[in-house]
Amino acid sequence: MSSATRILVLRHGQSEWNARGKWQGQADIDLTDLGCEQARRAADRLGTFDAVASSDLNRARITATIIADALGLGLLEADPRLRETHVGEWEGLTHDDIEKAWPGYLKDHRRPPGFEADGSIVARVSASFADLAAMFPGGSLLCIAHAGVLRVMRRRLGVPDTRIANLGGCEFTVRAGDGGAADITAGNIVDLFEHGEIGEEL
Repeated sequence: MSSATRILVLRHGQSEWNARGKWQGQADIDLTDLGCEQARRAADRLGTFDAVASSDLNRARITATIIADALGLGLLEADPRLRETHVGEWEGLTHDDIEKAWPGYLKDHRRPPGFEADGSIVARVSASFADLAAMFPGGSLLCIAHAGVLRVMRRRLGVPDTRIANLGGCEFTVRAGDGGAADITAGNIVDLFEHGEIGEEL
């Protein structure tokens, strides 16, 4: 195994569908003005990194670009493996819409047929982390991604599942191994803002 690489993965800033309470999945939704402001304010509270990585979805890519520019860091090529969970039939729906059409599913943590399986998410995100660790062995990276994939990774790695606010996240330690495999551990939740400090937590 190589030296450990630290990857701080943060959720993107508030998006237009976050503000409307809609499930986004892989729909490519832009940031709100508040989301852009969250990214600018987050940059003031972050330390130094070797580079910034992100999902290729606009809400993550724009967040990453704002932070990278503010910190004077290189922005790596966008990685579709870091996209949010594909939510299938629930894309664009609100909590109430889902409850009406699939009563009890949310409470029971059930999902519709088109919803991406956890195993698929873990495989693609782990592969992305492994590549980042191979590129920056022993380094420190910032990665802008999505709450859904963060929560799936945390559950799979055996740490408590919890809600993640915009610009909240989790630190992962990654050791790239032979053949592209990696040893990944998850750290604590990171909150850059106090509750209610900047906008609504959605």
